Amino acid sequence: MLPETIHETAERFDDRIAYISADGWPFSYRMLDQFSDETAGGLARRGVVEGSVVAMLLPSGIEYLVAYAALAKLGAVCAGINPRFEAGERRSVVAAAEADLVISTSELSDGLASDTPVALIEPASDGEAVVNELRISDYVPTVLTPNPDRPVAICFTSGSTGEPKGALFTNRQLEAVRQLDTGGAWGAAGHTIAPTEFAHVGFMTKWPWLIAGGGTTHLQHKWRAARVLELIHQHRMTAVSGVAAQIALLLRQPEFDSYDFSAVTTIVAGAAASPPALVTEARERFGANYLIRYSSTESGGVGLSTTPGAADEEALYSIGRPRAGVQAEIRDSDLQPVATGDVGELWLRSPAVMAEYWRNPRATEEALRDGWLRTGDLARVDESGLYRLSGRVSEMFIRGGYNVYPLEVEAVLGLHPQVRDVVVVPRADPVMGEVGVAVVIPNDPDRPISLADLRIHGGTTLAAYKLPEALEVATSFPMNASQKVDRRALQRLLAEQPRNY
Repeated sequence: MLPETIHETAERFDDRIAYISADGWPFSYRMLDQFSDETAGGLARRGVVEGSVVAMLLPSGIEYLVAYAALAKLGAVCAGINPRFEAGERRSVVAAAEADLVISTSELSDGLASDTPVALIEPASDGEAVVNELRISDYVPTVLTPNPDRPVAICFTSGSTGEPKGALFTNRQLEAVRQLDTGGAWGAAGHTIAPTEFAHVGFMTKWPWLIAGGGTTHLQHKWRAARVLELIHQHRMTAVSGVAAQIALLLRQPEFDSYDFSAVTTIVAGAAASPPALVTEARERFGANYLIRYSSTESGGVGLSTTPGAADEEALYSIGRPRAGVQAEIRDSDLQPVATGDVGELWLRSPAVMAEYWRNPRATEEALRDGWLRTGDLARVDESGLYRLSGRVSEMFIRGGYNVYPLEVEAVLGLHPQVRDVVVVPRADPVMGEVGVAVVIPNDPDRPISLADLRIHGGTTLAAYKLPEALEVATSFPMNASQKVDRRALQRLLAEQPRNY
């Protein structure tokens, strides 16, 4: 599916610029097709065949794209590894992939086991030099027999906490993602910016429809808010995409108001819910719709969405409704549907859901039930069909016998004008078992909000047992490799420091 799409983009768009590297040089659709053919030759010489598993330890640059395409043309499985992982995390994920070969830069190969077979390539200085280490001039790989169940990509869900698990996607899921996201349409794309690392499901499963748009994507060595604003302004981009933390960083840039964003019509925040205060500010300052797209790695990056022009109740306080082709249910611990308004685990079903966890039948059996995916997220659905997240199953804590869902509390506390951002985490308590600690980044560091004021504000909406019983002021939150708040790391930091209450 991916090889055919890459070849067809070359036929349709030819020398149109597909990507502009972080260093500013262009790379066309024709070059992507030709160079991935030639790279397939070099990989075949290294023993890569249909069914081989190749781990990708590369920055999110054009080299990654060419290598991923080359592997697909050979029928090999591309196991993407986030380059932001530390050396120990990279080693752990490579082991979980059981890779036959690792494609890596010399820098990122640090920490791999000494017996790991590695093909080293380095970032190119211009388009003609991309993957020179592997390319065989004029090589054309044999066209694969169509097979919807041929494995294509593995996206890892964890590298720093718990057991690394790889969500496996076949041609069948990649085709479903394309149909669910775009209906299979070609063309009509303009300039865009790659918001995530290429190892992320937001790229790995969506690349076929992303390139089918025929647009030009700008790459960065590392996502930088200031540079993103410049590109949006310069190229009159109509859409801004990223995770909530990235949208917040864009709004915090001092030069924000000096740019012209009148072309922007839509902000798309992926992965999970966005704080209501962030949605409000982003809509006002960009003058655009703000769409929340809820999904997960295992769901193939497809799930629920709010709608353009939605009323505040939907736009600020929900993750919308299931997208076309997606089913959703809320179930209890006995795996039964709950009553409307009750909190339970969110389950999803669609043709884009992963085939399995790679070589992990135990985890697969736990996550997939009769075609349904257990997301591990807590949510509820109201009478109008809107879904509202309450947090991860693992994030819920129990205060004095009552369940507290951090996302619900954060959504309320974050609306206080003195609060720029807030995360609520539990802390052990000898009486209540656990209590909530609000970690707040204030709008004005010289005038941080008090715990009493925060509780008064929250008490107008929340039950008393949900309110935080401690307050910590911060300048930033620890983030994981996917640019989400690392709540476990935050809890550890709080446990290690003296209490301020």
